[in-house]
Amino acid sequence: MNITTIGLDLAKSVFQVHGVDETGRAVLKKQLNRHQMAEFFALLPPCLIGMEACGGAHHWARKLKAYGHEVRLIAPQYVKPYVKSQKNDAADAQAICEAVGRPSMRFVAAKTVDQQSVLALHTARSGFVKARTALSNQIRGLLAEFGVVVPKGLSSLAQRVPEALEDGLNELTGGVRLLIERLLEQVKQLDELVKRLELQIRQWAVQDESAKRLQQVPGIGPITATALVAALGDVSQFKDGRQVAAWLGLVPRQHSSGGKTVLLGITKRGDSYLRTLLVHGARSAILAAQRRQEGPPSWMSRLLERKHPNVACVALANRNARIVWALLTHKRDYEPQYGVKGADENLSLAQAL
Repeated sequence: MNITTIGLDLAKSVFQVHGVDETGRAVLKKQLNRHQMAEFFALLPPCLIGMEACGGAHHWARKLKAYGHEVRLIAPQYVKPYVKSQKNDAADAQAICEAVGRPSMRFVAAKTVDQQSVLALHTARSGFVKARTALSNQIRGLLAEFGVVVPKGLSSLAQRVPEALEDGLNELTGGVRLLIERLLEQVKQLDELVKRLELQIRQWAVQDESAKRLQQVPGIGPITATALVAALGDVSQFKDGRQVAAWLGLVPRQHSSGGKTVLLGITKRGDSYLRTLLVHGARSAILAAQRRQEGPPSWMSRLLERKHPNVACVALANRNARIVWALLTHKRDYEPQYGVKGADENLSLAQAL
């Protein structure tokens, strides 16, 4: 039995294996438990293994590479067209095995332990921020039912809510006051957790050379820099900066046919967290540049004269994504005036949007 390619359908406890030989004929269909995985692939001769990029995929990719196998991760949406019948583990493994051998297939780079450690901090922080926002809005909604209106922002919440609780002239009952106090305490705890995680991220950003290099770009701070370094990993997987921008969903969506090109809004593909960080950072950079108003008009100032500020934010986020690729690829510092003559190429993105 000469196995050249394997499709591995990952799960929590039960794994499905589908192997083919050099002619593409199925020679292995096997189901493995979790404790059988290491022994099975350690004894198997080196071959190409395909897996969907899902939970636990990067862990198994590192483990199987250590056994001498070539491992390729595929986005689940690229595997779906190869499923021939109804969905089950065997059909999924067969589809992965067929997709991994396609020359035009796109693959996901396996992340290292350090990359996943940093991304774990970002994931936890993002979850706490969402929970803090949801709880803050819940407090505002509950108070509004009794005629107490609190403006947006954590500072307003921290200042106005205690004042409302101490005010004996409003309609708040004793039970509601106690409830709001407990909810406000939870908001403070979540805020403290967010600050602790941000401190860990900033400490990593100071130690990592690539993250320090990216922070030189206007609109990219330690949070965005560490997230980009950890998510991109080996930037050699991208041919150029335009691929990075497309990977982040910062390029126009196409609906073209019959030789007529139609460009719509951005695709919003890829990692929404990274895209959000880049767009918000670009908005902050634009506001800072507008306050300064120093030097000759830049391509961004000329763009703002013609386009909506939101369009300009996306255009700057696209530009920053391409700069990130260049800095990480060539391992050089950011130069604000580098390639000024070609900077107007970014106007085409805004025109398409």
